[in-house]
Amino acid sequence: MTTVDDLKAMLQDPMWRLTSGCLYKIMIKGDDGEDDLAVPFLPNASQIKLLENMHHRNIILKARQLGFTTLIAIYFLDCVLFRDNVRASIVAQTESVAKTIFRDKVQFAYNNLPATLRQSMPLEKDSQTELLFRHNNSAISVATSARGGTLQYLHVSEFGKICAKFPDRANEVITGSIPSVTSNGVIFIESTAEGQEGAFYDMCRLSMQKAQSGNTLTHKEFKFNFFPWWVEPRYKMPCAGVVITATDNEYFDKIEQDQGCTLSQEQRAWWCSTRDSDFSGQEERMWQEYPSTPDEAFQQSTEGCYYSAQMTAVRKQGRITTLPHRPGYPVNTYWDIGSSDGTAIWLHQKIGQNDNFIGFIEGWGEPYAHYVSEMQKLGYVWGVHYLPHDAGHVRQGQLANVSPQQMLDRLGLKNIELVPRVDEINHGIQVTRDSFATVWFDETACKAGIIHLDRYRKRWSATNGRFMDMPLHDEHSEGADAFRQFAQSKKGEKVQVKQIKFKGWN
Repeated sequence: MTTVDDLKAMLQDPMWRLTSGCLYKIMIKGDDGEDDLAVPFLPNASQIKLLENMHHRNIILKARQLGFTTLIAIYFLDCVLFRDNVRASIVAQTESVAKTIFRDKVQFAYNNLPATLRQSMPLEKDSQTELLFRHNNSAISVATSARGGTLQYLHVSEFGKICAKFPDRANEVITGSIPSVTSNGVIFIESTAEGQEGAFYDMCRLSMQKAQSGNTLTHKEFKFNFFPWWVEPRYKMPCAGVVITATDNEYFDKIEQDQGCTLSQEQRAWWCSTRDSDFSGQEERMWQEYPSTPDEAFQQSTEGCYYSAQMTAVRKQGRITTLPHRPGYPVNTYWDIGSSDGTAIWLHQKIGQNDNFIGFIEGWGEPYAHYVSEMQKLGYVWGVHYLPHDAGHVRQGQLANVSPQQMLDRLGLKNIELVPRVDEINHGIQVTRDSFATVWFDETACKAGIIHLDRYRKRWSATNGRFMDMPLHDEHSEGADAFRQFAQSKKGEKVQVKQIKFKGWN
C-alpha cells in the first residue's frame, strides 16, 4: 500500500512523474471513430530514449507522429509545476498551431492532474497562450517567437517548416529565441526535414558532424537525435494486398545493413502502402516525412529531374568549386524573363574550353531596373546579354508599349541578342543536357541556381501515375530556363574570349 510519505518521495523523482502514468493525461483519438479519449501519459520507447539522453541543447530529426511535441509539452509543464521562478516557452510555426498545442497538450494535462495536486498548484494567470502559477511564480507560454525575457526551457516545434515557409520567423528563432535561454537551460528543436536548405538543415548537419567527431559537447552545442519511422511499433500492417517489389526489398535490405535493424514484412508493407496511398508513389515524400536514415531525410529524389545525370557528373568531376571572376574576360549573361513571374540571370565567362558560371541573380516582382542595378554593382566588363526569343515581343505597359529588350536597352544594357526559339522545349532540354560537358559552377555565387538545375523536373500526373513529358512550372523553372538560353544560343560556344583592357558599363 502506498503511503503519503511514499507518494511525497515519488513526487521528488522527475522520471517517475513523467513515466508512471499517475500524474499526467493526454488526449488520443479512439479507434473506430470513437470520440477523443483521455488516457494516462505513458512515454513510448523513443520518448524515453530522448529523456534519458537529454542534453542542454537538443536537435531532433524525426519521422512523423512519434509524439515529441506531446512529450516536451508534458516535460515543460512538469518543470514549471515543480521548480520555482522558471519560464518555459513553446514556439510554433503559426499562432493557430501554437494555441492548439497549448490547449490540447499543456492546459489539458494541467486540468486533468489529480485534484489534490492541482489544488496545491493554483493558477495566477490562465489564458490561451500562458499559464502562470501562484505557488511558485513559474510560467509556461506559447508563441511564434520567444524574443525578450529569460527562459530556462525552449521548444521550437517543426522548425524545418518554419524555415521553409517563414524565413523571417526562423531568423527570429536564431537571433532572438535561442539566445534568450540561460546557458544551463534546455532547448529542444524538432522537426521533420524540409529539403537541403535553411537553418534546421544547417543545424542538423553541424550537430551530426559533431556527433561523428566523438568530441564532448559544450552546453552551447546541439546534440543530434534521430528517430526513424521503423522504431515506431504502430508503423506496420498486414501484407495482404500490398505490392512489395524487388526494388523495394533491396531498399529495405540496405537499410537493415546500414542501420543494424530488422524490418519485418509487416513494416515493409506499411512503408510501401503509405508511399503509394498517401504520397502517390513519391519516395521523396516518404524520405522527408518517414525517413529511414538521417541522410535520407534531406535527400531529394532525382526521379523525373531533367538534369540529374548531368549534375551528378559535374559533381563527380569536381566542377562545382570556387570559381572567381577572371578580370580581362567579358561576362555574358543568360536570362529568363517572365511577364509576371520571376526573372533569372546566369553570369558566364568563357575561359579556354571551359564555360565558367560565376554568378546567379534572381527575383520575383522586381522591375528590370533592379536587375540592371545589381549587375552594375559588380563592376564587370560585359560581353553579350542573351535574352529568350519572346523578349522582343512588345508588352503593354502603364506609359508605353515596349518589349523587355527595349526596356533593358533604355536602362543601359547594350549588346543584347535574342536566342532563337526551339520548336519543342524537349529539344532545348536535350541541347542543354549536351552542353554540361564544359560547364563549371562557382559553388557559392551559383548556389541558388544549382538548386534550380537539380530540381527542374517533369510534371507528375496523379491520374496516370507517371511523369508527363513536359516541365513542371514551379520556383525552379526560371533558373533552369535561363540556363537553357546558354545551350540554345548559337553563340554559346563562340562567345568572345580575347582579353579586354578596359572596364565599364557598356
